[in-house]
Amino acid sequence: MSASCILATVQPKRPITGPLLTTAEVAAIFRVDPKTVQRWGRSGKLTAIRTLGGHRRYIEAEVRRLRDGLAPGDLDSFDGLDAF
Repeated sequence: MSASCILATVQPKRPITGPLLTTAEVAAIFRVDPKTVQRWGRSGKLTAIRTLGGHRRYIEAEVRRLRDGLAPGDLDSFDGLDAF
């Protein structure tokens, strides 16, 4: 997917580069329900990007940093990615 065909629901601090993940892919990484990932996107815990078709995408590098930096259950009290 090219960067020219996505719209950000949350304005990122820097241009979006690198691969994007679907809601289902992020859910599989964290072993949670896809609705949980959508909720994290809406609350700002993950940067949610919307395609022109309305589907959410998540920045892979951000997801991997979050996964590698948190212990199980930490995302429930996670306040944002600024800590990384």
